[in-house]
Amino acid sequence: MSQTDLPTLPTGHPVGRVIAMPADTNPEGDIFGGWLLAQMDLAGATPAFELAQGRCATIALDGMVFHQPVSVGDEVSIYARVIKTGRTSVRVHVEAWKRPRNHAQAESMRVTEGVFTYVAIDEHRKPRPLPGVDKAPA
Repeated sequence: MSQTDLPTLPTGHPVGRVIAMPADTNPEGDIFGGWLLAQMDLAGATPAFELAQGRCATIALDGMVFHQPVSVGDEVSIYARVIKTGRTSVRVHVEAWKRPRNHAQAESMRVTEGVFTYVAIDEHRKPRPLPGVDKAPA
């Protein structure tokens, strides 16, 4: 995907914002992809928790794509939207966007996206139906 093909506006609802710090860099000085993935997982869980009305566990990540590196000091904003629900699961499309922190007029750029799957779990960490869904499959 070329730079001109990237969307200019985030899709989904804002669910998190964080500043990239020096401790989060890889040996080349860019923000480590695993740090960004963790931020996205935490933020993407927000709509899953709300829909499940309780505890959820991440069970899958599909198609993570990195479009741009993140630099120390960048403001990273994360957006999420539910794209599918099952009997016990919620699939959430998550996007991360960056904006240079010291450039108030700078345009935000999408840096990565992925689809996370969360499963509603009970107190024994076993899958449970989402509210409003029958307990047994038909």
